[in-house]
Amino acid sequence: MLERRLDAAAVEAAAEVLRPVVRRTELEHSDRLSEIVGATVLLKRENRQLTRSYKVRGAYHLISGLTDAERARGVVCASAGNHGQGLAWSCARLGVHGRVYVPGNTPRQKRQRILALGQGQVELIVEGSSYDVAGAAALADAERTGAVYVPPFDDPRTIAGQGTVAVELAEQAGEALHTVIAPLGGGGLVAGLAVWLRERHPHVRIVGVEPEGAASMTAALAAGGPVLLPEVDTFVDGAAVGRVGAVTYPLVRDLVDEVVTIGAGAVCTEMLDLYQVEGIIAEPAGALASAAVRALAGTFPADAAVACIVSGGNNDVSRYGEIVERSLVHQGLRHYFLVSFPQEPGALRHFLDEVLGEGEDIVVFDYVKKNNRETGPALVGIELDAAAGLPGLLDRMEGSPVTIERVPPGSPLFTFLM
Repeated sequence: MLERRLDAAAVEAAAEVLRPVVRRTELEHSDRLSEIVGATVLLKRENRQLTRSYKVRGAYHLISGLTDAERARGVVCASAGNHGQGLAWSCARLGVHGRVYVPGNTPRQKRQRILALGQGQVELIVEGSSYDVAGAAALADAERTGAVYVPPFDDPRTIAGQGTVAVELAEQAGEALHTVIAPLGGGGLVAGLAVWLRERHPHVRIVGVEPEGAASMTAALAAGGPVLLPEVDTFVDGAAVGRVGAVTYPLVRDLVDEVVTIGAGAVCTEMLDLYQVEGIIAEPAGALASAAVRALAGTFPADAAVACIVSGGNNDVSRYGEIVERSLVHQGLRHYFLVSFPQEPGALRHFLDEVLGEGEDIVVFDYVKKNNRETGPALVGIELDAAAGLPGLLDRMEGSPVTIERVPPGSPLFTFLM
C-alpha cells in the first residue's frame, strides 16, 4: 500500500503510476483569450482525458495502490458524475467491484457513462439532491459493508493523483509559466497542483476558481476552517460542494495565492465561446478556469504564460438551452418583464409599435387572462441586439400607459424562468 504522504515526491510517484495508464492531454494556445488579456493563455485539455475528466487520475491512483484484501472488499464513492466515471473505469481495468452514489441532479449523460465505463463492475445508486447527501450515504455504505471508500478529493492519494496534471503542465509550458488557474470544488485538484508547484516551481501563481453559488472554499477561508454552506446552487455540478475537505483546506489556505468566484452566467458564456471559437466541449466546471481569465485581466505580464485547466467535458447536450439562456441574461441581451395589458383593442399593438425599438425582439410571450376584465398580465421576454439598448427600452416603457414591471435576475421570480 502506498504511503499516505503528500509532497512533490508523492505527486511524482503518482505520475509514474499513471503514465502508462492515462492520457497526456494537450496544452493548446487560445488566440481568443490571449487577445482578451494581453498574455499567452494556454488550455490544458483534461476534457480529453480518459472519461473526459481529470478525476480518473485520483481514482485510479488510489485504487491501484490497494492491497489484494482491500480490493476483494470492493470500493465505494460519492460523485457529482466525473469521479464516479473515473472510479468506474478504474474498477473495470483493475477488476474491482464498486458502487457509485450520485445526487439526483447528476446529468443523465454522466449516469449513463458511469455504467458504461464500469462494464458490469459497478452499481449506480441515486441518493439525495446534493453531493453532500450522496457522500454521507457512500460513507455509511463503506462502514456497513467494509468496502473501501474512495474520496473524490479529501485523501492524500486522490490529491496526489489529481496533482499529476501539474507535472505534465510544467513539462509542456516550460519556464514561461506564470499562472495556473484551476476549478475548485472540494479542493483536490487545486491542492494537488499547489503541493507540486510550490516545491518545484515556487514562482508560479496559483488561482482557484469557485462557482458563486457553491463558494465553499471562500467560506472556509473566511471562517478559518471548513464550514457547511446553508445552500448550494448545483448548476456547476462538477464543483457544487457544500463543504470543502479537511485535508484540502489547509493546503489551499497555505499554498494557493488566491481563490476567486465566478457567476453561472459568465461560466455559460465561456462554455459557448469555447465551443463556438475553439471547438471545445466543456461542462460548467470545465469552463470555470478560463471564465476567470477575463476577471483577472490586467494581472498578467505581457510575456507570461497563463494555463487554465479545462477540467471536464461531460456536458449533457440537453442543457444547452439553459446555458444559452443564462449566457444571454449575463451579457445583458435578454430581459423579462411582467406587462399588464388593458383588455381593449390595440393594447398589444401599442406595445409593439411604441415600446419596442429596432433590434428588440420578443422571444417569450406567456399571456394569462384572468377573471379581471380590466387587465391581463403577460410575461414578456425581450432580446436585444446590444446590451447598450436597455436604457432606451426602459425609458419607453416608463412613458407607456401600459403597466410594466421588470423581473431582475436577482428576483426569486426569475428562478422560475431558468
